[in-house]
Amino acid sequence: MSRVPGFRALCNGEAVEAASIPCVPAAEFRERVLRAAGAGRRLSALFARAAAGGQGLCAIMADDARGFLHVLFSEGTGDFRSLTPELPEAHLFEREIAESSRISIEGHPWLKPVRRSLPDSAGFFRENGAEVHEVAVGPVHAGIIEPGHFRFQCHGETVHHLEIQLGYQHRGVEALLAGGPDRRAIFVAESISGDTAVGHALAYCSNLEALAGVCPAPRGEALRAAALELERLSNHIGDLGAMAGDVGYLPAAAYFGRLRGEFLNMLMALSGNRYGRGLVRPGGAAFDLTESMAKDFSARLAAARADMSAVGELLFESASVLGRFEETGTVSRQSAEDLGLVGPPARASGLDRDVRRDHPLGHYRVQRITATNETAGDVLARASLRRTEANRSLDFLRELLAGLPRGAARETCPAPRAGLFAVVLVEGWRGEICHAAETDRGGKFRDYRIVDPSFHNWPAVAAAMRGGEISDFPLCNKSFNLSYAGHDL
Repeated sequence: MSRVPGFRALCNGEAVEAASIPCVPAAEFRERVLRAAGAGRRLSALFARAAAGGQGLCAIMADDARGFLHVLFSEGTGDFRSLTPELPEAHLFEREIAESSRISIEGHPWLKPVRRSLPDSAGFFRENGAEVHEVAVGPVHAGIIEPGHFRFQCHGETVHHLEIQLGYQHRGVEALLAGGPDRRAIFVAESISGDTAVGHALAYCSNLEALAGVCPAPRGEALRAAALELERLSNHIGDLGAMAGDVGYLPAAAYFGRLRGEFLNMLMALSGNRYGRGLVRPGGAAFDLTESMAKDFSARLAAARADMSAVGELLFESASVLGRFEETGTVSRQSAEDLGLVGPPARASGLDRDVRRDHPLGHYRVQRITATNETAGDVLARASLRRTEANRSLDFLRELLAGLPRGAARETCPAPRAGLFAVVLVEGWRGEICHAAETDRGGKFRDYRIVDPSFHNWPAVAAAMRGGEISDFPLCNKSFNLSYAGHDL
């Protein structure tokens, strides 16, 4: 096993004794994290945890090249020297720690709250100048969407700076899961971000199975993967339609909207819910797929592929669409790496990161999926990547349906064992979902932590708008389509 010195190495979906994870003084914790980052590992999660003498820290670092996760604890501490000046991807994690724990983060460039809304205009950045003006959008929007505040510093139409303030909607998800598992926990997991019900339910159930020491049914793992790819298809296709609508190209918007309905209807047939709720359960899948349903799905997916090809050509061969997509909302590879981006925004900027390939879990260990990348980092790259990923998901589903494992769809999952720590990464449609759980002496969740991909990726929206025109914001924002609820846990 490849190891990072001073960390506990484990595989995705593996549980280890919490006592086996190194626990070091805060200063040494900081140095070890920086050394690991310098060796090519990236920060998947950083959070406060209960420790002897108060509150300490936990870092989870991903080694994508070798497929391992590396975990480190710190001893209890009252203050911690910020990682952010040397490791920018830590900046949001440290701001969240500062506002939610008793640990003081020293030397952070801007400890503004992340998940706690501010009164009036307190704490907002402001650019001075006679011809500079400020445009404030939200937090209440005209559409039926969640609240989020966007504050632009502009010179004419040109955006010099965009500040994004979230924290208006959160339900105490981690606190609800702590002390579990209980009967409501799976429903909480499915509600973390409503359009990612399958992804978060899969991460939760995989954590539970790791802590219980049980392997889910192979057929159930295949059905979970099918649901995850259908969730990916419905959202990628829906976003392509929304981007077409944002530039006023209504034919593609209408066609993609209808296609999104096809994938949602397949989720409905598989689970009884258009967003896939109710399917992923501890031990496997709550519902099975009959042979006739599998044949029907195969035919519907083949028809959807033909429609996707036709409407994709309609969209990506339109000069007016390409003129609006190209060089709009560009995020460079270096910025993507510095910010720690994950999922499609990372891959669109040239970062080769995909949990399904790098840290395969469940059926992805048996059936691999081909990852794809773009390099331009603009709206066109993010749109093109969604189109390519949708086709790769169709390939994956065709192969899966042709060779579904036999047997039961679900195994019995006992209660978690005591004193364990487990980490699960799932490649949701927005990117890497991270769930980390630690059990106490009674086998209950001592701590449960969640990182939605939106937490990694929201800063990229601000970076993408710098130097662009404010009228490009709706299109740029939709090309990321991040979650407010997933961020505001």
